[in-house]
Amino acid sequence: MDGGGAGAGAEGELTAQETALYDRQIRVWGVDAQKRLSKAHVLVCGMNGTTIEFCKNIVLAGVGSLSLMDDHIVTEDDLNANFLIPPDESIYGGRSRAEVCCESLKDFNPMVRVSVEKGDPSLIDGQFLDKFDTVVVSRASLKTKLFINDSCRKRNKHIAFYAIDCKDSCGEIFVDLQEHSYVQKKPGGETEQQQLTYPSLQEAISVLWNGLPRKMTKLYFAMRVLENYELSEGRSPGETTLSDMPAVLARMKDMCDKMSFNESQIPAPLMERLLSAGKKEHPPVCAILGGILGQEVIKSISYKGDTIKNFFYFDAADGKGVIENISPNSAN
Repeated sequence: MDGGGAGAGAEGELTAQETALYDRQIRVWGVDAQKRLSKAHVLVCGMNGTTIEFCKNIVLAGVGSLSLMDDHIVTEDDLNANFLIPPDESIYGGRSRAEVCCESLKDFNPMVRVSVEKGDPSLIDGQFLDKFDTVVVSRASLKTKLFINDSCRKRNKHIAFYAIDCKDSCGEIFVDLQEHSYVQKKPGGETEQQQLTYPSLQEAISVLWNGLPRKMTKLYFAMRVLENYELSEGRSPGETTLSDMPAVLARMKDMCDKMSFNESQIPAPLMERLLSAGKKEHPPVCAILGGILGQEVIKSISYKGDTIKNFFYFDAADGKGVIENISPNSAN
């Protein structure tokens, strides 16, 4: 999006109530950024430990509206990492995750419009996406993520796309801002306009592994193997278990052979950890991932600050967060 497009989002004035409520953050990122944020419309598909952290952060920050899509009925397992669901079955019993989380989020900031969108993310209509500026997808199959990302790119308006997932102690964020411009502060207080071009998810995961940097995080390869296996077996994310380890390792070898990549670069213990995780999420890791995603969405909406291009990884085993730029033109 060009500089002209960036300025268009700042039209209109904040109300006195908004100015008072968001005074502290206006001092941090400026009134224009707050104006853009208050006019932004965000869709989140999949309500779990990572996305509820993200939702909490952007609701408190004052996003214009937040729509939640997740028709799955709440189960007791959801209570482990989703603090928006009250631990009272008389409240959540028989209701969808989106419905219960929506009620809780409204209490965080009554000035933000929080609503529920019913439906299957894998069947989202392109015109439906035109209502939003940002789309976040979590715990979705590779097929669904590719479909929604491609649909966002085909719309006439600019729609930022994010995919986020947590597998117990490991997490991944993917970012596609298409053409993105932003203002970067230089030493001395001067500002400079920067431009980034993002690849689609399909383009990013199609980059041959043998052309990627040798020091790249092994978690990237492990996540690609797992989602590829789940797709081929018709499994939903998290349904693969340790009993599938031999078949997963066979799939890993096949993928490595096709990529002319040494399979020893993907540690078997890492694959075991991902398979053992199932659908479990580690709340501290969810908090980190949701916090990072919240910052990234605010930066992309406000056009201020360096944005992640285009993958972010966190592994509690070493406590490190890593940014990887995986693009067709960045491979060696």
